[in-house]
Amino acid sequence: MNTQISECLKKYFGFTDFRNGQKEVVNNILNNESAAAIFPTGAGKSLCYQLPALMLPGLTLVVSPLLSLMKDQLDFLLSCNIAAARLDSTLGRDEYAEILEKAKSGQLKILMISVERFKNERFRYHLERMNISLLAIDEAHCISEWGHNFRPEYLKLPDYKKEFNIPLVLLLTATATPEVIRDISSKFQIEDKNVTVTGFYRKNLYLHVSPVPESDKKSHLLTTINQKPDSPTIVYVTLQKTAELIAKFLSSNGCFAKAYHAGMGNDDREVVQNSFISGELNCIVATIAFGMGIDKKDIRQIIHYDLPKTIENYSQEIGRSGRDGEDSFCEVLANRDSVNILENFVYGDTPGKDSIRELLRLIKENDSDKLELKPISLARSLDIRPLPFKTLLVYLDMNSVIKPKYTYFDEYSFKYIEQPEEINSKFKGERKDFVSALLSSCKTKKTKTYLNMDVMTEIYSSDRKRVITALEYFNEKEWIELEAKQSVDVYQILNNGFDLDSVTKKIHDLFTSKETREIERIHNMISFFETESCISRRLAIYFGETIKNEMCGHCSFCISGKAALCTKAELPPLTIHDTSEIVNTINEKTGGTLSKRNMAKFLCGIQTPAFFKLKVKTQKEFGLFEKYPFKEVESRISTEFSHIMEPDQVN
Repeated sequence: MNTQISECLKKYFGFTDFRNGQKEVVNNILNNESAAAIFPTGAGKSLCYQLPALMLPGLTLVVSPLLSLMKDQLDFLLSCNIAAARLDSTLGRDEYAEILEKAKSGQLKILMISVERFKNERFRYHLERMNISLLAIDEAHCISEWGHNFRPEYLKLPDYKKEFNIPLVLLLTATATPEVIRDISSKFQIEDKNVTVTGFYRKNLYLHVSPVPESDKKSHLLTTINQKPDSPTIVYVTLQKTAELIAKFLSSNGCFAKAYHAGMGNDDREVVQNSFISGELNCIVATIAFGMGIDKKDIRQIIHYDLPKTIENYSQEIGRSGRDGEDSFCEVLANRDSVNILENFVYGDTPGKDSIRELLRLIKENDSDKLELKPISLARSLDIRPLPFKTLLVYLDMNSVIKPKYTYFDEYSFKYIEQPEEINSKFKGERKDFVSALLSSCKTKKTKTYLNMDVMTEIYSSDRKRVITALEYFNEKEWIELEAKQSVDVYQILNNGFDLDSVTKKIHDLFTSKETREIERIHNMISFFETESCISRRLAIYFGETIKNEMCGHCSFCISGKAALCTKAELPPLTIHDTSEIVNTINEKTGGTLSKRNMAKFLCGIQTPAFFKLKVKTQKEFGLFEKYPFKEVESRISTEFSHIMEPDQVN
């Protein structure tokens, strides 16, 4: 081992040697070659960017899809006296400004951000002034459309690398099939020799699939936990309300547990997370919102009360146990009752054809070659959930309809710390004229002063970038307190001469193909749990690893053979009378504003922007048919209730 690397490893991390695969990745980066680290959860991916960050001349920028869950990594780095920080919405103005200054001045070695921040006009100003040596991309499988957790914004990362002249990239993921590995590596031109895959088999994880009827799951769970009540345990569920119910059930039966899900406030989630990590709390009942970035090595049990979403999710979630190398128990309480719920989540992410058509119409009828949109408000008006809306824009980009340019803020305001005359007096010549024009184009209302960008760019013939640079400079000098609001995404319209109907169909077909793939993932997972071979070995094979032993000797298949998942409990048929009465009730409550598709979503408990003002969670009918297949509910409403809803309401 290189002496300098060895000394750094010992000094900052307290290690005398690398874990499997780490040395190869670190050497690749320090040899100025981009790399990928495909390691199982808990196998030490983070060190692969943390150590090079200390030895590279500039800043290492870490991109994570869930920045709020990187807290443990940041706390660890700070405890090792490594200059690290993260930028997120929880920071106050002064703290945010201090972090940016440290990043630009070279005082920081690691800065953690979300991918969305690359589009932030103010952040881009500062980013151009940072000396970045390495871009580390956590959860890099999000880049791939073929991955289980595709995030449209991740597709822009190769462009950002080029735009900001970042010399090196490191891809980090625990859940990538061979197809996904090839895809993400090719997007950054990473050579095969620089892709390090350490394998996915972990001999200390005891994988069990227990066929349990829905009616017996609570008692089975309680029995399992009571066998080792002091063992740190995560119970994974699908729905937020299930997390609350199961935590309450366990606590009322002598097993103290807390719920954790995205519906809780940030402070409440942090309290629960910290209690679990410190060992004060041994059992947490969580949705998939919990786990990423959590640095707790002694988790002894992972219990899937509900089926995981995919094999990739299952692998990632069980991988959070036994990071200390000690034996850990991973059990799935498996039946088919929740399959419809998992499928309904997928259907909820497919935009209606009319919504796609409406966006295309806005593009087609645009008089200029520039499309400006406020993504949150437009997605809401089109009744498309935020992530599918981003995917829709990516699909339009991929089909050469539009191309993303940049994001700017619609409103810039500030408070004067120094008087405008004092600010203006600090400049001479043309700069003084520019500053005078800039401040003259601002209007003060009460305590805030607002910039009229159109006036400034018109009267002084100045480009927007120079105006923003000036305001940021004033802010850095503490002459003003700057604030920016209302982000606007700008796209170049590449083609508005398309046929509206055919392009609408083409884009909608992309979504339905994606929908089909996601449904297949669910059924592949069911088949995986009913495997006729060693579960540990099958999991390794899925991720492209071949292990020597045919049998691990301690999974449920090796112990007791194939698990036959319990069949779905028989659901009462959806009768015309019952459904009609419910639809009429909902129509009365909503003023008849729901389309047939949204009525089906309402009954299946699928959230959509059209429901924001309805306070649906307080409506007893919301989710009434959540255990029924969405397509069946939608078909029932479409065929039986045309007299209640007009055909043109259908999304």
